[in-house]
Amino acid sequence: MTQLHTVQVLGGGSAGSSAHVRSLAAGLVARGVRVTVCAPSGLDRDYDFLGTGAHFVPVPRRSDPVAVNALRQACAGADVVHAHGLNASLRAGLALGPQGAPLVVTWHTRAPTEGAKGGLVRLLERKTVRAAAVVLGTSSELVDRARRRGARDARLGPVSFPAPPGGGVTEARAGKARAELGVMDRPLLMAVGALEPHQGYGTLLDASRLWLRHDPVPLVAVAGEGRGRGALQRRIDAEGLPVRLLGRRGDVTALLAAADVAVLASRWEARAPLAQEALRLGVPLVATAVGGVPELVGDAAVLVPYGDAPALAAEVTALLADPARRTALAAAGRAQAATWPTEDETVAQVLSVYDELCAGGGTA
Repeated sequence: MTQLHTVQVLGGGSAGSSAHVRSLAAGLVARGVRVTVCAPSGLDRDYDFLGTGAHFVPVPRRSDPVAVNALRQACAGADVVHAHGLNASLRAGLALGPQGAPLVVTWHTRAPTEGAKGGLVRLLERKTVRAAAVVLGTSSELVDRARRRGARDARLGPVSFPAPPGGGVTEARAGKARAELGVMDRPLLMAVGALEPHQGYGTLLDASRLWLRHDPVPLVAVAGEGRGRGALQRRIDAEGLPVRLLGRRGDVTALLAAADVAVLASRWEARAPLAQEALRLGVPLVATAVGGVPELVGDAAVLVPYGDAPALAAEVTALLADPARRTALAAAGRAQAATWPTEDETVAQVLSVYDELCAGGGTA
């Protein structure tokens, strides 16, 4: 029997999509599939795709002829090409052309369709989903969006962020994380994500000003890096806000496990890695009721409207004052996490799509 060969294509490589591709590559290789990962060179340093047993081909994020030709060469002879995200899907479609291998597209998130660029985004989305044999959306909302854009075959593919090795974090390690942040005698609120406007950090800073009334004042720690760091730090300094920007961290799981409450203030999310890690660890979560978040967390988190700093501040304050409720949310979070697909189940679903396309000659 001929060995199945799949090429996984990443564009910018968000944390969720990159971690998913690494998990997918490892699972597929373990099942005897030949895997090639095409992504910007820095992503292999961060996610060690080679360590999964996959081949790695560095391909720039650009869509110029040189980058597209490099991707075309990498995809030559592949049975299925699987692109993750809008940018990757566009480049994969250009590289494959109408006679290439069947294209599977996973939408992990969505690009904003408001404002001057909204029309262009909708056009590019239509172009990519119509080139795909199958579109997998990580939330029901994304599946519906793909269908509205004209996808021939759109399905729910609720990928799970890989669970931490060993299943969790020891109490000693979490205590060390708190000690390093200097929060042994004050609450710790934890946020994780790129320092970009859509992550809602402006609202989080508005809420932190209200937490100055709390005794003791909680520390808001933010793990992540991005173009918004300068503006956020200037505001933190000017207003004396109890917020610390930690930059990129390799110990995010330990920091989350140490937190009293996790906070997700984003404008839109599908299956937010922060929400998944917090619930798995039993950390109470306050999150915006946007995108796929309600579907992901069920009743195991406190949901607030996007952009509503007073509501966010009030719900966090109420949780800090109610240990019994935090304990109940911790148990509910672990129970909700147990309902999510495992990494093995995610790999099995994707492999079944590949097998279906190969058996059907690549048609949807």
